[in-house]
Amino acid sequence: MTSTKDVSSQSDIGKLRAESDGSFKRAPSSFRNFISNDGKFQPEKGRYHLYVSYACPWATRTLITRKLKGLEDFIPFSAVSPHMGAQGWPFKNADPSWEDADNDPEHPNFQHVKDLYLLADPNYGGRFTVPVLWDKKLNTVVNNESSEIIRIFNTAFNHLLPADKAAIDIYPEAHRQEIDSINEWVYDTVNNGVYKSGFAQSQSAYENAVYALFKSLDRIEEILKGKDYLVGNTLTEADIRLFVTTTRFDPVYVGHFKCNLRDIRHGYPNINLWMRKLYWNNDAFKSSTKFNHIKEHYYWSQTMVNPSRVVAVGPVPDIEPL
Repeated sequence: MTSTKDVSSQSDIGKLRAESDGSFKRAPSSFRNFISNDGKFQPEKGRYHLYVSYACPWATRTLITRKLKGLEDFIPFSAVSPHMGAQGWPFKNADPSWEDADNDPEHPNFQHVKDLYLLADPNYGGRFTVPVLWDKKLNTVVNNESSEIIRIFNTAFNHLLPADKAAIDIYPEAHRQEIDSINEWVYDTVNNGVYKSGFAQSQSAYENAVYALFKSLDRIEEILKGKDYLVGNTLTEADIRLFVTTTRFDPVYVGHFKCNLRDIRHGYPNINLWMRKLYWNNDAFKSSTKFNHIKEHYYWSQTMVNPSRVVAVGPVPDIEPL
């Protein structure tokens, strides 16, 4: 079952509209609730379901954090097909050609992520994005903002978790000011900067975005000199938020989004080593990164950038060994 309402302007990425200067502006997420003991959405094992795409960097943030915190038995997830077409992100029943995708176990007749949004709010006017943190008890979206979902996962279930998992803190009090500061410019110029480069509809908008992107990568390269983590000597959300962009950089953003002043593996040895250590030494990062989903999604779905849908074969390997 899928909605008959025409919401193609919200689901079809091909209908994205640039600003008058040709620049891409990302709309803010709409569902911004938190899970807390004294709120409408309380921490309970099995109450919530996470909807993701392995292709999407924002959704991958939540997969990594879910695994780091040991929430696998608390919050199951479903991964959609990477083929985001006119109806948005499809479940397997709408795209059986992609074997490594899931149906929606909570709503077996739903074919697209948009059906979740329209069930939660029939008048919803935003885009049908992932991740989606869903409340099975109230049948609604709790939150669809990845930066907030990872903070929910970081603390909301701690009293229900084993001590070793509860002790993991990706947003430690002592480092919050520095984490927030790094997040702010990394989001604007790197996480979203690759999209502002790739979706630009004018030369000036593209150049403004791509030069700012590489200026920030140069800055990160210096921060990571002799370090395993961005902030302090510990893994934080700042690392998670950057990692999901850098792993996609050489396989997708260099070519597809024209972010080609340098690549990570040849141009940024400190970033490359930091990224490879996270990927190869921590399964939360490796198991959440599926390069076949990543490459298929960008090259197939974003026809305004790649009308032929031909998927690039390189680089080889997707990420270098340690």
